[in-house]
Amino acid sequence: MNPTTREALMGVSVATLATALYKRGLRNQVIQGVNPLGFKGRNMVGPAYTLRYIPAREDRNQLVEFRNPAHPQRVAVESCPEGHVLVMDSRKDARAASAGDILVTRLQMRGVAGVVTDGGFRDAAVIGALEIPAYHSRPSSPTNLTLHEAYDLNVPIGCGDVAVFPGDVVVGDADCVIVIPAEIADEVTAEAVEMTVYEDFVVEKVKSGTPVIGLYPQTKPEFAAEFAAWRQAQGR
Repeated sequence: MNPTTREALMGVSVATLATALYKRGLRNQVIQGVNPLGFKGRNMVGPAYTLRYIPAREDRNQLVEFRNPAHPQRVAVESCPEGHVLVMDSRKDARAASAGDILVTRLQMRGVAGVVTDGGFRDAAVIGALEIPAYHSRPSSPTNLTLHEAYDLNVPIGCGDVAVFPGDVVVGDADCVIVIPAEIADEVTAEAVEMTVYEDFVVEKVKSGTPVIGLYPQTKPEFAAEFAAWRQAQGR
C-alpha cells in the first residue's frame, strides 16, 4: 500500500474513518464483535490477507491434519506478507479457536502488521502480551479442528459481517477494526486526516467551555476563521 497512506492511518481513529466512509455511502465497514487483545498504543494498519474457515467435518478434521504441510492455517501463517494484516473468517464462532500464541508469535516474527478474527484465540493472555496487534471476540481454548476447517487463502471473506477483499486496507485502534476498500484508501485517508485536525481543534475548544452547536459540525463562520489561525499556529 501507499507508504504515505499507511503512515497517515497510524494517527486516525476508526470512528473518523467510519464517518469518511459513510459520506461515500459505505455504512457497514466496521468489523462487528471484535476487540483488541491488549492494545499496543498504536494503530494496526495494513492490507488484508485472508483466511476462510468452513464448518468442520469429522472425517476431514482430525489432529493429524496439522502434520500436513499444505494445511491452510499453517500456510496462511507462513505466507501472509510482511506488513499485511491476516484477517480470518471464523464464521463469528468463538467456540473453537482461530489460532493460538505459537502461530501468532510466528506472524509477529515474520513482520505481519496484525491479526483479526471474528472468532476467538486460545492462549489469549499470551497473545495480548505480544507486540503484534490482535483482535478477536473472546478467548477460546478448543483447537479450530473441533468446529472449523481452514479452507481458502486470500479470497474474499466475511469477517464480523463485513466483506473483506484481499488488499483492502485494514485499520484497528483501541476500539475496533475497520475495512477500507483498496481503491479509495488514499482519498479516504486524506479526508480523515483533515477531519482529525479539525476534531483536535474542537476538543480544545470544548475543554475550554465552548458549546458544540455551530462548532461541531462547523456552521458558524467565526469558528472557521479561528480554526485557520489555530492550525497555522500548530503547524498542521
